[in-house]
Amino acid sequence: MKNPDLYLYPDMAARMRNFLYCAVMFLLLWVSVPLQAALNIEIFGGGSNKIPIAIAPFNGERGLPQNISAIVSADLERTGLFKLVDPMGLGSQEPEQIRYLDWQGRGASALVVGSTSMLPDGRIDIRFRLLDVVKQTQLTGFSGAVTAEQLRAFAHRIADIVYETLTGEPGAFSTRIAFVKKQGSQYALQVSDYDGFNARSLIEYTEPIISPAWSPDGGRIAYTSFEKKKPVVYVQTLATRERKAVANFKGSNSAPAWSPDGSKLAVVLTLHGGSQIYLINADGSGLQRISQSPGIDTEPSFSPDGRWLMFTSDRGKSADTVCWYREVLPKD
Repeated sequence: MKNPDLYLYPDMAARMRNFLYCAVMFLLLWVSVPLQAALNIEIFGGGSNKIPIAIAPFNGERGLPQNISAIVSADLERTGLFKLVDPMGLGSQEPEQIRYLDWQGRGASALVVGSTSMLPDGRIDIRFRLLDVVKQTQLTGFSGAVTAEQLRAFAHRIADIVYETLTGEPGAFSTRIAFVKKQGSQYALQVSDYDGFNARSLIEYTEPIISPAWSPDGGRIAYTSFEKKKPVVYVQTLATRERKAVANFKGSNSAPAWSPDGSKLAVVLTLHGGSQIYLINADGSGLQRISQSPGIDTEPSFSPDGRWLMFTSDRGKSADTVCWYREVLPKD
């Protein structure tokens, strides 16, 4: 049989179920957070391997609407990979003025120092340096001029640079999250900074909104809305707020997942009876059925190379939902 579905071994399926359960619980936690609050994430473990780092208060930041050093500290601490060293009494200084022995005495291996100053055009000039306390050298530095509204984003950028320099992996502090919030009878699809700040609503309805999914380039979100009294998949462009119903077929349309190149969506439709996996172009054209089974196939997800779709199905011999793979793009 061409392009057969592949069964995922039970132990791997169990891990995947645990992952999906955690993802759902994370989403539910977001929905329950009050509108004005930010998500509080606590990470435990790995204490013996944490990188001891001090984030000194930036010179001139006290009068700013956002505390840059506090945001950078919170970003790094939230990862669970850093141990924050108390900078109390040791302010931010120029590298040639730093008494490295004082920071070594507090157990710091790395140190972030910085400064801010107002420019004539009203923007804020920000400069920071990441220093190796043991070798007493500068590891990296960065500067830029931003508006007051951009302070928080710039602080996340600093945290990204520090994280990548010390771990070798790109930071995710400048990314955004999409989530659904329910308040009273109103549902809102919201986008915020990764830490829950600066949340704004893209759409609001009295009918449920579920399954938001980012396009690979971060410029669009696919989601399922019940505003037409049945589930319909929409794609919305963030820059223009333009949106389009890309899967509004007979029956249920749900669970959108983007292909790695952003050209296609995998969706779950009941167009021909039970829930099955289909592919469509991102503009809603080119419908193609992928799975054909007597069971319920749902929750598709692309492999990184776009060749395979992973999905859950109850087609197995047991009543449990298990994971399957399906080849959708044959190898060249």
